[in-house]
Amino acid sequence: MGVDVWLDKNTAASASVRSDVEQHAASEDKPAPLLPEGLARLAKQVAVCQQCSLHESRTQTVFGIGNPDADWLVIGEAPGADEDRQGEPFVGRAGRLLNSMLLAMGLQREQVFIANILKCRPPDNRDPKPEEVLACESYLRQQIELIKPKIILAVGRIAAQNLLKLETPIGKMRGQRYQYPASELPVIVTYHPAYLLRSPREKRKVWEDLKFAMQTYKALV
Repeated sequence: MGVDVWLDKNTAASASVRSDVEQHAASEDKPAPLLPEGLARLAKQVAVCQQCSLHESRTQTVFGIGNPDADWLVIGEAPGADEDRQGEPFVGRAGRLLNSMLLAMGLQREQVFIANILKCRPPDNRDPKPEEVLACESYLRQQIELIKPKIILAVGRIAAQNLLKLETPIGKMRGQRYQYPASELPVIVTYHPAYLLRSPREKRKVWEDLKFAMQTYKALV
């Protein structure tokens, strides 16, 4: 599918990483892990949410998935068509590329928690409207408070700008350490996997972002 595994010169051999990718692909059909009480209650609230008009066109909400005790929280923009059908963020080609990005950092998808700014798919994958972001904002904040990650990786312009309440172009946000509003939680920004599928030459920049994120994380633990 054109998904690359990114390796620095000092990382494990490519054969080993390919094996990890194959093992992950074989496990994609496993049921999602049970959420602890707080997150499970929140997920039920999200599932019946009607705070904006997106509930009229969704197939289902996409709450998020992963390790509820994760150190790493990955935040994207909004569900797409595949995510709307499956109820899981970052599936399809962009999801497989995100898995490769995580593997390059030595992380399995199951070790992190993955969520989006929006829990419902905007029609035709258009950009989220301000009122839609506002309607979902409390859900994301509660997720962050319940998961208690040590670091957030914001992927894509829309995720980064809405999460940080900034209008800075993503190219200028790269390589900077931000903080989630009203907290000391570090946020690192990089490009969205879907953008990399369209612009594969930018993968080198993303690898630099991931290395910076790893350095930031290691300084915390």
